[in-house]
Amino acid sequence: MVNKIWLGMLLIGFGFAAYKGDINLVTKAAFEGAETGVTVCFGLISVLVFWMGIMRLAEDAGLVAKISKLMGPVVRFLFPDVPKNDPAMGYILSNMSANLLGLGNAATPMGIRAMQELQRLNPDKTSASPAMCTLLALNTASITLIPTTLIAIRNTYHSANPAEIVGSTLLATAIATLAAVFADRWYRRRTPYPPVPPAGAANSAPPPATRSASAGWGEGT
Repeated sequence: MVNKIWLGMLLIGFGFAAYKGDINLVTKAAFEGAETGVTVCFGLISVLVFWMGIMRLAEDAGLVAKISKLMGPVVRFLFPDVPKNDPAMGYILSNMSANLLGLGNAATPMGIRAMQELQRLNPDKTSASPAMCTLLALNTASITLIPTTLIAIRNTYHSANPAEIVGSTLLATAIATLAAVFADRWYRRRTPYPPVPPAGAANSAPPPATRSASAGWGEGT
């Protein structure tokens, strides 16, 4: 689907350039876009490297583990169908901790591993489980204390005060996260799902007989 979207955008661009009688506009836009992309990337490298280094120091000092421990009760409330000591819970905590600090690039690998572990626990391998949908919703909303990437982009374009968006970003992401949680709770009550087996029994559990109970989760997301 993403490939089709990009192809459609390219064809529309060529079509408008041909309509205006200047096909060179496409070439000019392509080079300008490439130049902007490289400029933004170089501006992001220093900030991201710095914050990822801080994240590594915080991890070695045990700060990330303490944040994860503090978030434990909240995460267990949000993911009631994930066993407490399952590896998936650790990846979810790490992912949410990184997102909280605005380190989306560091959070992505943890999010992927968390999804893989949740798929292992999923009784129906052909449909997304409620826990997988919850993780996706939280990652999309992603309450953020320090919007590192946005600050870096604003700094690249010489903003007078790159960090002035911290308050508004925190408010916006907090509202988005609350909306995501409420929507997730509503869908969980609306579409019951087969319970996740205990840790160690996920691989041996037979798939559910029908998908009628989980159709809302798999098809709606």
